[in-house]
Amino acid sequence: MTAPLFEASQLAVNVLSTQSLLTAFGVLGVGVVMFAETGLLIGFFLPGDSLLFTAGLLCTGSGQHSVKLSLPALVVAASVGALAGAQCGYLLGRKAGVALLARSRSVRLQEGAHRAQELLERYGHAKAIVLARFVPVVRTVLNPMAGALGVPARTFTVWQAVGGLVWSLGLTLGGYALGSSIPNVDRYLLPIIAVIVAVSLIPLAAEVYRSRRAVKAKEVRG
Repeated sequence: MTAPLFEASQLAVNVLSTQSLLTAFGVLGVGVVMFAETGLLIGFFLPGDSLLFTAGLLCTGSGQHSVKLSLPALVVAASVGALAGAQCGYLLGRKAGVALLARSRSVRLQEGAHRAQELLERYGHAKAIVLARFVPVVRTVLNPMAGALGVPARTFTVWQAVGGLVWSLGLTLGGYALGSSIPNVDRYLLPIIAVIVAVSLIPLAAEVYRSRRAVKAKEVRG
């Protein structure tokens, strides 16, 4: 009875819930989510920021949460998943081009693609590739966009590695530091995750605001 019950619990996992993912799959789940969110267009909805932070927090073993993760294993899984995913997305973009995005009917994904292209044009390859890591959805679509738009492979590889390590390790170690300094911090896990999600949306909101101001400025000049 134990095996069937375990398999049933795995199938019942809520992929939008960090606690559900970590309880069911642990460190392995973090690596898979990082790969899917940064390498596959279908992963744009996954909770990358909050998952990394929560996983780091749970490495401390503080509080009453049943999940206890290994920090060294988590660091390896998060960084490998993030770097391999981005590289995979880039290679898919080089081979399939914009056809990958054209087939999608997701408005959110199309908007993310537009933002990704704007980042590449406005900030240049290096800065855009690093900044995209911190913007939900954009970090998913920028990698194939970079491949489709002909960003040099060496340039992409170097800067996606820089951005990927800063993003994945920064959030993971940030969660670990908070969990180590505040007793029973898991009691406040949901509010903390809400704050992380809100903060992660600030760059995207800022880009939307700037774009709208630019459009209005052009209309006034015209």
